[in-house]
Amino acid sequence: MPRFYFDIYNDDVTQDPEGTELRDDTAALAFAVKQIRSLAADTVLHGHFTASHRLEILDVERNQVASMRFDEAVEVRP
Repeated sequence: MPRFYFDIYNDDVTQDPEGTELRDDTAALAFAVKQIRSLAADTVLHGHFTASHRLEILDVERNQVASMRFDEAVEVRP
């Protein structure tokens, strides 16, 4: 299985040193959505949410596969 890395760009930049083995790009995107939702929930518990924070999905050679902003991983309702 291919390895993907998930680098986080929020108030800091956190590079994923280990990566995660996943079936394909689609599985990596689903994994990213779950990661973003967890990170977003944690920030909301601390009283804020920054929509422009993002997570980048990288392949084994650390080439960008996709990038997703936090607000793209959740449905914001009025």
